[in-house]
Amino acid sequence: MLSGVSTCQVSPVLVGRADYLARLDEGLADARLGESTAVLIGGEAGVGKSRLVSEFAARAAGHARALTGGCLELGASGLPFAPFTGLLRQLVRELGLQGVAELLSGPGRRELARLLPELGEPASHDDEAYQGEARARLFEQMLTLFERLAETGPLVLIIEDAHWADRSTRDLLTYLIGNQQVMRGVLIVVTFRSDELHRGHPLRPLLAELGRIGWVQRLELPRLTRSEATAQIAAILTRDPEPAQADNVFRRSEGNPMFVEQLLCFDGELPESLRDLVLANVQRLPDETRELLRVASAGGCRIGHQLLAAVSQAGEDDLLRALRPAVSGNVLLADEGGYQFRHALICEAMHDDLLPGEHSRLHARYAEAISADAELVPTGRAAIEVAHHWYSAHDVTWALISAWEAAAQAGEALAYAEQLDMLSRVLELWDSVPDAAARIGADHVRVFEEAIAITHLTGDDDRGIGLATAALRELDAETQPARTALLLEQRGLLRCMQDPEVGVADLRRALELVTGGAYEQERGRVLAGLAYMLKKAADVEQAEPIAEEALAIARRTGDLATQASALLTLAMIRYDGDAGAYPAGLEMLAEARAAASQAGDYHLMMNAIINESHLLEGIGEHARAAEAARAGLAESQRYGLIRTSEAVLAVNQAEPLAALGRWDEASKVLVAALGSSSVAMSRSSLWQLAGNLALARGDLDRAHDNEAVAVELLSGLPYRDQHHLPVAGLQIELRAAEGQLSAALDAAQDALSRYDLQASPRYAWPVLVASAAAASEVLTRPAAARADGDAGRAAALIGALRGEAAALEVTGPVQAALRLTFQALDARCQGAEAAVSVPLWQSAATAWEALGEPYPQARALFGLAEATLGGGADRDEAASALQRAAGLARGLGAAPLLADVTLLARRARIPLDDGSAGGAAPAADGDPRLGLTQREFEVLRLVAAGMSNSAIAGELFISAKTVSVHVSNILGKLGTASRGEAAALAHRLRLFDGSPAA
Repeated sequence: MLSGVSTCQVSPVLVGRADYLARLDEGLADARLGESTAVLIGGEAGVGKSRLVSEFAARAAGHARALTGGCLELGASGLPFAPFTGLLRQLVRELGLQGVAELLSGPGRRELARLLPELGEPASHDDEAYQGEARARLFEQMLTLFERLAETGPLVLIIEDAHWADRSTRDLLTYLIGNQQVMRGVLIVVTFRSDELHRGHPLRPLLAELGRIGWVQRLELPRLTRSEATAQIAAILTRDPEPAQADNVFRRSEGNPMFVEQLLCFDGELPESLRDLVLANVQRLPDETRELLRVASAGGCRIGHQLLAAVSQAGEDDLLRALRPAVSGNVLLADEGGYQFRHALICEAMHDDLLPGEHSRLHARYAEAISADAELVPTGRAAIEVAHHWYSAHDVTWALISAWEAAAQAGEALAYAEQLDMLSRVLELWDSVPDAAARIGADHVRVFEEAIAITHLTGDDDRGIGLATAALRELDAETQPARTALLLEQRGLLRCMQDPEVGVADLRRALELVTGGAYEQERGRVLAGLAYMLKKAADVEQAEPIAEEALAIARRTGDLATQASALLTLAMIRYDGDAGAYPAGLEMLAEARAAASQAGDYHLMMNAIINESHLLEGIGEHARAAEAARAGLAESQRYGLIRTSEAVLAVNQAEPLAALGRWDEASKVLVAALGSSSVAMSRSSLWQLAGNLALARGDLDRAHDNEAVAVELLSGLPYRDQHHLPVAGLQIELRAAEGQLSAALDAAQDALSRYDLQASPRYAWPVLVASAAAASEVLTRPAAARADGDAGRAAALIGALRGEAAALEVTGPVQAALRLTFQALDARCQGAEAAVSVPLWQSAATAWEALGEPYPQARALFGLAEATLGGGADRDEAASALQRAAGLARGLGAAPLLADVTLLARRARIPLDDGSAGGAAPAADGDPRLGLTQREFEVLRLVAAGMSNSAIAGELFISAKTVSVHVSNILGKLGTASRGEAAALAHRLRLFDGSPAA
């Protein structure tokens, strides 16, 4: 080492981070117990995030396998999957290629070879026609690798500098954390610069999304306090600093650990800014070292030895001589493959200090060196690094050519967002390169077409619409009708997600362009897309003949994918909910599935499976629907995409299981699927179904939480009857169960005015039933127990519901049973005589029994008993109905329904099969329930026992605030002014002593 070179020392001890290390240690302890958690660590540049996680990784070494990968800054696009490639490389170094291969299946090894070619021949797009599946499969295989690795012991995954993460990395990170509960014993740690997260930074929404996950913690690493900074100074100097020195350094550094270290390097006047501070430290190094650092800074924060040698054009001895002072001075860190700036701020400051000509010259040298020898950079990175350097060198011709090549490579690596960025760069540079088309072998519209196709995979609908519009401006529809039509079709399908009318207009215009026989295959494709969108818009009269024409053309041309698409649309138009014709529908879906399989189109194949279970559920074939969905999950597993398709298939499996009364099985399916990542609409249905189960079991707090998540997920999304209407039904039933009948009426009226119920009989009938039940609760309650105006509102609501029901179609036995239930509730609202209401309840109970749905059957039996007893009819019939309802409710675990049944039995002095006469439920004069929910009744019991709100909260494991809300509801429903009056009324009615009121 040269004499006189100042060295910046790093503190030998980690100061002021004990609490944060303890949080990470807790995560590791959880991993050792088989639990999986994630910790997101933010902090400003230089505050010590990397030091914290490296210290933790060293501590964890004896207890877990720790793998570390960092995101790399590479222009605006970043480097696709860079941290995960780093994780894989570290794993290969530790286990060897064979060891890693043993953790993967054959297909899994080929998928991950896209990121790390050392693993073998990567999977090609010939293996799957649908690119979106390939990306999903890659994600699944990465998850599977970590899952299997964790089976051998606790696993820690550290991802550093996520503020530089490319979109593909962000997507994969979201996927892994969203599915983390699948992996037992995995701790994921992510660091990022929080001071760089401006309003539009792409990491912000990811952090917000991950922050909602229960097993994710977010930590913000603060600056050091004065005493902590003094301790750091003492550790570096190996002695206590002079008070004036400590004060000066702390004042200038403001507690930033890196600033503290840099400031201690100076003996003289201190620079004014961190950038000046960093550069001043570098300026103290020898001239040849500073020159080499300038060269290195253009290569990024980490650079390989051979690449630096090639670009610097220095001999080996000269290179090492120049590097030694930088390494000794803690500016560069050396490892087996190359060098890394000790902190990104040093690299950034050096790069920013380059002169314009120097900047372009260095980046051009990097591009030329890597182009000449791709092995100078890690495998798979050459194309995008070359594109980055030519772009930074402002050489537009080579920037365009290399961006086109990098886009192709990003596509092979399934980094679709980065592929789209590279294609956008080609479009940006196009007008600056006169012979651009000859240079890349593709015309301008072809680049647009490639980019539009990728927007389908990245979900950038607005961007796709803009690109398609720009491409269409360059085409002459008269000379290139087929190409124009397919662009219109692509734009139309994208537009339909936002404005169906505008999207359908594009599809119709496309159809006009492909009328001749020369364009038959293109016409079939456009027709199939148009039929699908018209079906989604419920315009089945137009959709059906269009789908038939698409199918005929596809059969003539041998276009299997279009055949499958048209068959799927026709099957759902003709047979959805038609119990008499469903065998023909299943046959058509099987044909669609076979065509999709032959075409290699997994997307269409899974749609056929999903539609099969949907069709079966719609006609009440619950067991077969559940089995079809289960088989779909198995098929998805075979394709390596179980978690990608799990949400929608889980909905189709859990819904029929719940209908059959197999609630525990349904809950297991939902819990497993909620641990997977999926689109918001599918997740909303999972939470809605979980909310319905919680509500039926009487867990109102959980039902309320589930409903809130379902509503949040649907916020801002376009209306879909199968998602929005069930959530609306849950909202109505939950408000009624909580005793908030005014709110239940509001929710019912909102659904009635907001949604077109006539267009969706399958999903509208449950909403009508829930609304009628809420109205009947209001209208049958004593006047003193109603809120002002509720009776009039409920009467108006049931009138409006009656009109909707009269016009609403009934297809299949499920909708028939729902109509009978609605009619019985309507009769209850009108105070109909037993001669009218009893037969309706009997028919409803019989219909539900025939469908094998025990919960609505039990509710209908309860309604039958109530109507029978209220009309003074046959007590034996009422007793039989109550006994059957009690048995069903008890078997299901439907606590609120069982409480209702038990209460009515007690009031009527009818013994139940368990020998009781409803001893666990309250009796009262007038309204037997006093309008109280089960939870409110529990709270009233504890109020009557003299307990405070806080004591009740502890007893029932709820918050004191929730108790206060329940007490307020109880006072309002009982018409009492105080807790004491409510307790007195409970005692007078002898609600809790097991004997009837006097």
